Amino acid sequence: MRLDIVAGPRYSWRVAMQENLRLLSIFHYVLGGLHMVFGSFGLIHFGMGLWLLNDPRAFGMANEPAAMTNFMGVAFLLAGGGVVLTGWILGFLTILSGRFIARRRRRLFSVVMGCINCLLVPFGTILGVFTIVLLTRDDVKAIYGESAPA
Repeated sequence: MRLDIVAGPRYSWRVAMQENLRLLSIFHYVLGGLHMVFGSFGLIHFGMGLWLLNDPRAFGMANEPAAMTNFMGVAFLLAGGGVVLTGWILGFLTILSGRFIARRRRRLFSVVMGCINCLLVPFGTILGVFTIVLLTRDDVKAIYGESAPA
């Protein structure tokens, strides 16, 4: 079924693709923000690691050897810091991908970010699949100014 028959003669495929790309960029901004918010939960573990290193008595570990409390503190620091760093970097790159989509630049970067987002169930998977499907279409490549393969 042709879209111009349903929506009228003034509605074209190019307008539909532009609107789809606009929505895709907005969803990238939203998901990037969610990555950053959920990545920030690692700050709790990071703070607990600092607290454990500075005051092991607060956790009832005053009688434990210093090496054990230091190990636990460092483990909490590294785990929390890793979660925060990963979430913030992934969020920033997803937002950057949305910006590139909005400006119709660096299509391949957005496709790669779509593949990476597919690993993050459920919202990343949904957005990643839609990103890959939409950005690999020949008419979208034309919008980006890339020539379709012969």
